[in-house]
Amino acid sequence: MSVKFEISFAKTVRLNGGLAILLKDTDSESPAGAASADPANVFAKAARIARFTAKGLASLDIVAPEGSPVDRIIVIGTGRAKELNAHDWLKLGGAAAARIRNVEKAAIFIDLPGVQAGGKAAADFALGMLLRAYSFDTYKTKKGDDEDKNGAQKPVKVTIVTPDAAAAKKLFAASEAIADGVILARDLVNEPPNVLGPVEFAAKAKALEKLGVEVEILTEREMRRLGMGALLGVAQGSVRPPRLVIMQWKGGKVKDKPVAFIGKGVVFDTGGISIKPAAGMEDMKGDMGGAAAVTGLMHTLAARGAKVNVVGVIGLVENMPDGNAQRPGDIVTSMSGQTIEIINTDAEGRLVLCDALWYTNDRFKPQFMINLATLTGAILVALGNLQAGLFSNDDQLANQLTAAGLVTNERLWRMPLGKDYDKMIDSKFADMKNTGGRYAGSITAAQFLKRFVQETPWAHLDIAGTAMGSTLDEINQSWGSGYGVRLLDELVRENYES
Repeated sequence: MSVKFEISFAKTVRLNGGLAILLKDTDSESPAGAASADPANVFAKAARIARFTAKGLASLDIVAPEGSPVDRIIVIGTGRAKELNAHDWLKLGGAAAARIRNVEKAAIFIDLPGVQAGGKAAADFALGMLLRAYSFDTYKTKKGDDEDKNGAQKPVKVTIVTPDAAAAKKLFAASEAIADGVILARDLVNEPPNVLGPVEFAAKAKALEKLGVEVEILTEREMRRLGMGALLGVAQGSVRPPRLVIMQWKGGKVKDKPVAFIGKGVVFDTGGISIKPAAGMEDMKGDMGGAAAVTGLMHTLAARGAKVNVVGVIGLVENMPDGNAQRPGDIVTSMSGQTIEIINTDAEGRLVLCDALWYTNDRFKPQFMINLATLTGAILVALGNLQAGLFSNDDQLANQLTAAGLVTNERLWRMPLGKDYDKMIDSKFADMKNTGGRYAGSITAAQFLKRFVQETPWAHLDIAGTAMGSTLDEINQSWGSGYGVRLLDELVRENYES
């Protein structure tokens, strides 16, 4: 069961039992809050015995400290506190959350001697705590020691002590919105595929209406009328009908063009007739990580009242090898009118996205379009699980995304596009084919999508390595990471809000 926190901020706190967490950097003699939590300076002896040097994220646990008003003290190292950035504060919050167990209350002192953290750092620290606390255990029946017979859990009351408590409280409202968006995206990716089909996913998006998001859901019949032959070709092998969900948040001026985010939502991908190997196929429940990120982002932007007009579009399908499934050699007609020869039915995500991109561009005329997709295994070969691939027809948008990735640590690496790669997806029988073969697989997939965006500034994020099964760290211990929500919220906040 994930730990739940009830977080507040205060300038001072009266300690009486429970846990105190202190931060210690390499440049100070004593940890933050030592005068209140450790008046007998037990830390000095404990640190000497344990050879604790305050290296970043290292910890020292002191149980029943002599002369202390608390039952336990945990000291967490920060390294050089003056060098900490926003993501470092997130990691410190995550490290603190990981050490809070079996207590009813905790006080956390974050202002180090000579280094005032400030309200932003306190809010980032708290966000890190919320993100680390997440776990997906919906389907586990065994109750934890801290749960009652109904599975309910009493939250741990956490007080973060900082002189900028008022500023921290105000900023934390936005942090909670970000956490909720990331958690929604994680939940969607982690859900089993028998529970979360296209219809059920669409219902999750529909629930955003309670935050003021306008939500439309297009059925198979409506998509057929629009000519979305590429998307529908992927869906035709499944008994579960496809959906296209359009989410609008109107937080900007009426005259302002929206910014647009489009997500691939293949709720389960067998590969279709070009079926995948059995080993590891269960992970293909996460092939809707792009749609999950867009949905989580829309939640975040609405919950924090972002002053911008935003459109989120997700194409939801299941790719199955039914007798009615599309075949290699089939030719489908996309909404744009361009024809596509199907070479491999496992190159299905780009077929979903090309119709969603064309629809978004044609209807909304956005400032830019960014699509997110767990699109290719090739991007994992190139970048592993640490960075997502960035492809773009616009240098300014690419630079803004890269900068947002550095701030949030949801990093991106720009990959090439070029006319020479177009030759690899030219078809003898149609306008293009849906795969260019083994080499440059992530690039040819991007070249395919580029044919459906016209002159609109556009970026494609291949998140196959980061949305699911990514490297675990201080703020994420979940298989589904929620990658993209914080990245794109930062992009919008810094560049597009009025």
